[in-house]
Amino acid sequence: MTTTPSLSSFRPATFADLAPAPGAAPDYDHIRATAEAMVPFNSFVGLRIAEVRPDGAVVENPVSESLHNQMGTVHAGVLFLLGDVAGAAAFCGQLAPLLAGVERLVLRDARTQFLKPALGRIRAHAHVDDRVVADVLAGRTRGRFDLDGRATLTDDAGVVVARMSLDYVCVVN
Repeated sequence: MTTTPSLSSFRPATFADLAPAPGAAPDYDHIRATAEAMVPFNSFVGLRIAEVRPDGAVVENPVSESLHNQMGTVHAGVLFLLGDVAGAAAFCGQLAPLLAGVERLVLRDARTQFLKPALGRIRAHAHVDDRVVADVLAGRTRGRFDLDGRATLTDDAGVVVARMSLDYVCVVN
């Protein structure tokens, strides 16, 4: 018999869970591990946040036939999820010093260009707009603002299989 976790036991994580202690430098491994555990669906699919850095993030899928489509390639939904998660992780890495003040990050729109068949492990390398990040970190931008992100998805041979443009709405106090 399979049991399903109760929603009453689920506590939504917040960006403050990722934030460094006041006065401490960001701990990018803590951000990576906590962000990886924040969204139960990502664990269900088996996505792994490989890296969170001050300049972006990398997310990868497991090699699994259960993530394939009828053509034997990685399903487009998995590719989209990789880019989506990588963009959110990049946001966390690039805005790490201010994560305690992040109220919201919402993906408003995304465009995906599927370029080649995706086979095996795919890695999504993502970053968000450095100019906006610099303005937020310097205190010139606060409250609600728009933020663009980019993700490039590659296979183990380094072949670009997809590119994503990500359009976020953010609230940082």
